[in-house]
Amino acid sequence: MKKTILAMAVPALLAAGSASASINLYDANGVKVDASGATEVQYFSDLAENSEGKFRHDDGDISINTTVAISDKINALGGFAYEFEDGDVSNDELFVGFGGDFGTVTFGRQYLIADDAGNGKDYEFGGEGVDFVAAKGDQVVKYVYDNGSFYAGVSALLEEDGKESDAEAFDNNGNPVAGDDEDQIIDGRIGYRTGDLDMRIYAYNGTDVDAKDINDAFDKSTLQLDINGFNIEADYVMDAFSFAASYGQVEYEESNASGAELNVDTIGLAADYTMGKNVFAIGYNRYEGDVTSQAQDFDQDTVYVNATHNFHSNVAGYVELAVADGEGFDGQDLDFDTAYLAGLEVKF
Repeated sequence: MKKTILAMAVPALLAAGSASASINLYDANGVKVDASGATEVQYFSDLAENSEGKFRHDDGDISINTTVAISDKINALGGFAYEFEDGDVSNDELFVGFGGDFGTVTFGRQYLIADDAGNGKDYEFGGEGVDFVAAKGDQVVKYVYDNGSFYAGVSALLEEDGKESDAEAFDNNGNPVAGDDEDQIIDGRIGYRTGDLDMRIYAYNGTDVDAKDINDAFDKSTLQLDINGFNIEADYVMDAFSFAASYGQVEYEESNASGAELNVDTIGLAADYTMGKNVFAIGYNRYEGDVTSQAQDFDQDTVYVNATHNFHSNVAGYVELAVADGEGFDGQDLDFDTAYLAGLEVKF
C-alpha cells in the first residue's frame, strides 16, 4: 500500500517543485529520491530596436525531490533546487510538506501557483502578456490538488520578517536592492479536464509588490504596487493539432499613494501541429494598457512562429521568429526589430 501512495505522490511533488525529466537515485524502504536538471543556450536577437544577435544562457538548473512514506496514506515531501543565471548560482527552491490522496501541501521557498499561468506556444517572443510581477518567495505555503479531471490550488506568500524581500526591488539603475514593505500575495487556480479540453482560471492578489516600471506607465524607475488580476486559459487537442487561448486582466496601483493606476487586458491565441519528432507552432498576442493619468493607451500586437525538433525525449532544438507593432503611452509608434533565435535544451 505504501508503494502505491508513494507512486501517486511523485507527480504532485514534481508539480510543487521543478518540473523536468528526472532520474531515480534511490527507491527502497518507502523512500524515493529523484534528480532532474536542464541546460539551455540560445543564439538570440530580441524585439527591441537595434538588437544584436548574441548567445544567451537561457536556463540552467538542478533539483532533488524526495518522498518518504510515513503511513499507508501520507507521504512526507521535500525538495531543493538551484538555478544558474547571469553567472550566479542561487537556491530558488527549498521546501517540505505532505502528500496523499488529499493532494500536496508544501512550505518554504517555492514558486506560487501564478508561476504556471500562461499557455502560449512561444519560447521567448510572445510579446507582452499577463504579468503578475512576483511569482515566488521564501515564506510560501502552497496546496495543490489534482484527481485527473478536476484540479485546484492555492498559495500564499506570507509577510516576511524584514530581512529580505521576496520580489526584488530595484534602484535607479535597475539593480536589485532590499525592498521596503514586504510583499503579501495570495493566488490560486481552478481547472477541469474533459476529453481533449482543458480549462482553468488563475486569480492573483498582491500588496506592496516591488517592481520596475511597466512600459513607462508610472514614469518611475522603481515602485511598489498593489496587483489584482486573473487569467482564463483553455487548451484543446484534435489529432495532431493543439490549440490554446487565453484572456487576462490585471490592475496595478501604486501602494500607499494616490498615484496612477494601470489596467491591462491581454489576449493570446496559438496553435501547433506535430509531425513525427517535429512541432510547428504559430501564435498571436494582444496587449492593451490604460493609465488613469495619461490620455493615450499602450497597445502591442505580436505574431510569432517556431519549429521544434525532438532529437530525444530529453533533447530539443528549436528556432523562432517574431514581429511586433504597437503604440506607447506617449502616442508614438513603438519601434521593433524582427526577433529571431535558435536554441538547444538538454535535460534529465
